[in-house]
Amino acid sequence: MNGSDIRNIYCIGRNYRLHALELGNEVPDEPLVFTKPTHAIAPMNGNVIELPGDVGEVHFELEIVLRIGRAYEPGMDADLCVDGMTLGLDLTLRDVQSKLKAKGQPWLAAKGFKGSAPLGNWLPYPGAAALAEKEFVLVRSGSEAQRGNARDMLFGVSELIRYVGERYGLGAGDILYTGTPAGVAALKDEDRLLAIWGDDVVGSCSVKLV
Repeated sequence: MNGSDIRNIYCIGRNYRLHALELGNEVPDEPLVFTKPTHAIAPMNGNVIELPGDVGEVHFELEIVLRIGRAYEPGMDADLCVDGMTLGLDLTLRDVQSKLKAKGQPWLAAKGFKGSAPLGNWLPYPGAAALAEKEFVLVRSGSEAQRGNARDMLFGVSELIRYVGERYGLGAGDILYTGTPAGVAALKDEDRLLAIWGDDVVGSCSVKLV
């Protein structure tokens, strides 16, 4: 699946308690859902991703991303909806987001800019229970920046799929960013990023701030 095959991009905010707290946000009592346009998709295949460098800090947020292969139907086993997984970056213009939040305005300018949704290589989906058997890691320019595990999600995969599917709809071709653990920070020009699932690198890219 490439960017042209993806229909809807759903993202979950504040799904790891420590990440919510590190940004001074309240821990939600139900999933916080936002979207990105499909033009935000970018590969992580050793390429260079150009990002805005003149509007404040660009933060990295590494996340487990699920690919929907079958439309959600009420009451179904949520695992049956998913046919692939990878790691992806929910890139965020943090200064822009802070200004939007202060005004009570939508996050699109901070979350939906071109290149804000880099994706690694798709892998077979092992099931919600097996996701917790491996950790995911973001290495930035040779140093570990983030480490997470699906078991630390406030809202697990099944709950997220039911919530999004019942309220917004989930169909084949949709993808779901499931939230980021603590450790987010600003990217620097020429940063080299590796997205690691267990022992395997599933995506890599370099950053160019323009």
